[in-house]
Amino acid sequence: MGETVSGPAAAARYAGARTPRVEDPRLLTGHGTFVDDVVRPGMLHAHFIRSPLARARVLGVDASEALALRGVHAVFTAADLNPDVHEPWYSLMGPDVPDTPRPPLAEGEVRFVGDPVALVVADDRYLAEDAAELVVVDYEPLPPVVDYKTAHESAERVHPGYPGNLAGELAGRPADDLAELFERAAHVARETIYQQTYAAVPMETRGLIAEWSASSGEMTIWASTQTPHETRLFCGRLLGLDEHRIRVVMRDTGGGFGQKAVPQREDMCVMLAARKVPGPLKWIEDRQENLIAAGQGRHEHGDARIAFDQDGRILAAAIDHVQDAGAYPTPWPVQTTMVVGLLFPGPYRVPDATFTCKSVFSNTTGRTAYRGPWQFESLAREMLLDIAAREMGIDPVELRRRNLLRRDELPLTNPNGMPYTEVTPLETFERALEILDYEAFREQQVRARAEGRYLGVGTCTYIEPTTSGMGFHATEGATIRIEPSGKVNVYVAGGSSGNSIETTVVQLTADALGVDIADVNTIQGDTAVTPFGGGTGGSRSGSMTAGAIAETASVLRERITAIAAHRLEAAIGDIELAGGRACVRGTPDAGLSYAEIASIAYFQPEHLPSGVPPGLEASGRYRAQSMAIWANATHVCTCEVDVVTGGVKLLRYIVAEDCGPMINPNVVEGQIAGGTVQGIGGALYEHFAYDEDGNPLTTTFMDYLLPTSTEVPTLEYGHVESPGPGAGGYKGVGEGGAIGSPPAVANAVADALAPLGVKITRLPLSPASIVESVDAASSGARS
Repeated sequence: MGETVSGPAAAARYAGARTPRVEDPRLLTGHGTFVDDVVRPGMLHAHFIRSPLARARVLGVDASEALALRGVHAVFTAADLNPDVHEPWYSLMGPDVPDTPRPPLAEGEVRFVGDPVALVVADDRYLAEDAAELVVVDYEPLPPVVDYKTAHESAERVHPGYPGNLAGELAGRPADDLAELFERAAHVARETIYQQTYAAVPMETRGLIAEWSASSGEMTIWASTQTPHETRLFCGRLLGLDEHRIRVVMRDTGGGFGQKAVPQREDMCVMLAARKVPGPLKWIEDRQENLIAAGQGRHEHGDARIAFDQDGRILAAAIDHVQDAGAYPTPWPVQTTMVVGLLFPGPYRVPDATFTCKSVFSNTTGRTAYRGPWQFESLAREMLLDIAAREMGIDPVELRRRNLLRRDELPLTNPNGMPYTEVTPLETFERALEILDYEAFREQQVRARAEGRYLGVGTCTYIEPTTSGMGFHATEGATIRIEPSGKVNVYVAGGSSGNSIETTVVQLTADALGVDIADVNTIQGDTAVTPFGGGTGGSRSGSMTAGAIAETASVLRERITAIAAHRLEAAIGDIELAGGRACVRGTPDAGLSYAEIASIAYFQPEHLPSGVPPGLEASGRYRAQSMAIWANATHVCTCEVDVVTGGVKLLRYIVAEDCGPMINPNVVEGQIAGGTVQGIGGALYEHFAYDEDGNPLTTTFMDYLLPTSTEVPTLEYGHVESPGPGAGGYKGVGEGGAIGSPPAVANAVADALAPLGVKITRLPLSPASIVESVDAASSGARS
């Protein structure tokens, strides 16, 4: 269910409508094409031999028995592949960022359980796995660094060149600058908030097929990726090939969530090995590999402080943030932890702030991008605000009302230098509470407590940067061709990652050209035919493709109008485009269909007006209008906690979102729902745990718990629409759900247990942890 409060928005025929997704028929009938569906002639299969130890020297690899098996073509080690690496850097960071080590195969030392040591190539996957069992790797165990929180104290180093296991650190202004504010504050709330490791867990695991043509010196890659053009660029740098000799094809991708934003070490291995084997090389990750080696997210903590005056208004805020980078983070982890610091003030009126941030190596799987990778700033701030409200005897909602920014206070630069524009924090907050009927819930809560039931309500209000205008993500292209039949093909870089970019691109193109949506088709994800673009990431796809389509369609509209005016002997200003026709204003019978205009453009160039080129095809590029487009939302969660079993039942879940005008409300709500459910999983269920020796303990779905439809209530939506500075006023929406839900759920549980004296500072909120907290609070009260 959803309700909308709208600001000004451009009139459109399809944009803003709940248009059914154009990709659904093939996906829902099982006709999607994923990497594992691709079969190439003579295709070989790859399987990785992975370390069973968190840290050890590799003394030798004996592959003789494996190579003796019929159908085994090769067993590659670091000595075979790693020397072929040219330049393994990512476009988003550039070549000058002080990146962390990232060898394709473990070289000299393994650094986490699951570290790829060797690559077996065989006629089929089953044979490759059998051969892997025959490869003997001689390990010399070494003491692992498992706990990132104490890694700086360890005499052991994950990587020799990084003292204190520090991958990198950054800081804002000196903390001493704020010392007086904290000293004279009427109240200071301070807690260390901890978040556990959890993983992206896409429905489709990682996968890659690399086909090398030695005769032409060309590489074709089928990839499960969010960024086909970046995969092509990376492959070119890795192998020392010109990018025009590389083609990357992305068809359907069963979820990415940041894990597939850039090629990782296994992808590097397959690209390198493909030039050394006699056929196309396919690698598909199994679920256990995905859990232990595809990357971790979220594992971090922060010492958070907020100072208040006597009326509960914020004077200053600070956070010292530390994140687990694992052994091989991808990409450079320091950037995301810096964003945690920069955004910690959030959507609140915060006069002064500062931060420190550190990324620390450990002998666990590497940190990767994960939906809203800076999410911890919201978790720490929103949990601390609820703690502060209880300490000051103020309702958490009232405390936020006193401090949330209003639309009329913008633009505003937060104390860490972030320039907020076009957001509505207080407005979305009030919208969400209105949908809940907050006062009625508080009355219900009082009655429930009298009956011995523990109900709680929690909120999270956040602001997030979307549609980055920096570097690799700053521009996006589109090509539109009106075919001789009058039908339309639109080419963009992105692809089916679950974000419905196919549907929204078709909607936007139909509006931009004034044609029926059924007459528009989109081609995406193939670097051989699509314009260069940044792909899916950073909540950028909707706004950036809208800009690219608008730029490109404007060229075609001018051309169509000129041809029609010339043929109809009318003034250009009198031509109207709608319904796939160009008509003279006021005389709808005097017009030409796009098919008739296309016939002139392609087959009768002698009848074109002067200066109009033949054909109806155009390409254009859009440049982002600012460093970022800001979006915001409020999440409200209610729950009931069973204090005996520790079980948490979510009762209602409400999101009031401002992502600007909505291209497709169904898509917007689907994106919110997907992210919200991921965050609910992170708050209550998911935990990728290690023992003290660095052994992963949750390597199957029997141990790594995911939320299902039975654990998630029906989501309710309230939309506030304030146009952003980009094309169409559109903002990003892809990451927000995963940012807002963990703090909202945690605060709801904390609110339910507050009468028992329980304070929540750690996730996940498993039944065991809740029972332990209740027991500890009870013991403390008795003593």
